[in-house]
Amino acid sequence: MNLEEYLYSLRGKTVAVIGIGVSNQPLIQLLRSHGISVTARDRKSREALGPVGGALEASGVRLVLGEDYLQNLTENVIFRTPGMRPDLPELTAAVRRGSVLTSEMEAFFAVCPCPIWAVTGSDGKTTTTTIIAELLRRAGKTVHLGGNIGHPLLAEAGDIRPEDLAVLELSSFQLMTMEESPHVAVVTNISPNHLDVHKSYGEYIAAKENIFTHQGSEDIAVFNADNDVTAEEARRAVGRARLFSRKRELEDGVFLRGEAIIARSGGQERQVMTVGHIKLPGVHNVENYLAAIAAVDGVVPDEIIRSFAEEFGGVEHRIELFRTRRGVRWYNDSIASSPSRTIAGLNSFDQKVILIAGGKDKGISYAPLGPVVNDHVKLLILCGATAGVIRRAVEEASNYDGLEIVEVADYHEAVTLADSRAREGDVVILSPASTSFDRFANFMERGRVFKELVNQLP
Repeated sequence: MNLEEYLYSLRGKTVAVIGIGVSNQPLIQLLRSHGISVTARDRKSREALGPVGGALEASGVRLVLGEDYLQNLTENVIFRTPGMRPDLPELTAAVRRGSVLTSEMEAFFAVCPCPIWAVTGSDGKTTTTTIIAELLRRAGKTVHLGGNIGHPLLAEAGDIRPEDLAVLELSSFQLMTMEESPHVAVVTNISPNHLDVHKSYGEYIAAKENIFTHQGSEDIAVFNADNDVTAEEARRAVGRARLFSRKRELEDGVFLRGEAIIARSGGQERQVMTVGHIKLPGVHNVENYLAAIAAVDGVVPDEIIRSFAEEFGGVEHRIELFRTRRGVRWYNDSIASSPSRTIAGLNSFDQKVILIAGGKDKGISYAPLGPVVNDHVKLLILCGATAGVIRRAVEEASNYDGLEIVEVADYHEAVTLADSRAREGDVVILSPASTSFDRFANFMERGRVFKELVNQLP
């Protein structure tokens, strides 16, 4: 089925799109442009939507807003926003009445005419997805980047050619109800995450596994051999399983031997490059490259991988050096929405840093963060709902030795304090170890606000 056929199948049906965020607006426009009856539902008020609401109504979209936005959910087809659980009572009741529950990403998988490569994991998926996409582009492929990175691709599916490639970053929320898997799947690692939405760690793992459980025998799945969960998943791969490891040699995969990155397959091995070729700091970025190389091996020449690694400075909001002022380096690591991501960021520096952290709690343990903060931080500035949780993790750690911890009201106060305390040669990093949803729409907005405040310093 192609995009036109899919849209034709929706004509004469009523469609609900839940969530009027940036990711769903192209979907709504696509449906309306094909004469499909659309009801857009959102918890926001009409005032909070601003001009977007008026534009939608002008295009013929019916709006259902406010706290009761899921009431009377009777549309034939329902597109849920990724962060919404599919088993909410209102959704399950609608499905029992005959509604079809889907999502923008599920529809894209159904209509995409080209091979799909996708990445998931608890950490590293944005950087790994970006590396894979850029390597494929440099190898001459036309790449369409989407999912949690880039922009929604369903509206563009009609322009994608069979010889192109779609590269996606997929979250556990997007994968929960997926019944198709990509041709090449990468699982960077699995650790407890998003337990404020998932009912259990087991459910979170099961959602992630949808990235490979629907593959065919000719497909490829790449797993982290150093992570207990993903190493076990590799044994259940439907297609060809490839591994990557920073700690041991592998029969089929990509691994580190000293400073050399080795690719091995079919009893043959070669050195792709060395760690010294990688511009990005931190051992976690070595792992990201191992995963990406395992995915593109045989498609992208080694010389392209080496030259790219020497040039690539990283993605926005991921240990992003964006200003050096009076000898102080300011880093934006807003994408670090979990303790493990912040741990990886702190381990990237060979000096103690000034850390700004805190945000919304995801229902996971912050205990592992405490010892790392004590070892790598000279001043801890906290704000947001998790400030107290992070403070306790630091103060209750066995290596706590009186690290100065200051709680502030907002980022303006945090930046002002960090600026007043930083000295030439210091590093200041925003790495929240928490989600942004207590104060911001997403981690991108959080990172941009932080950068704006720092760039406003005289």
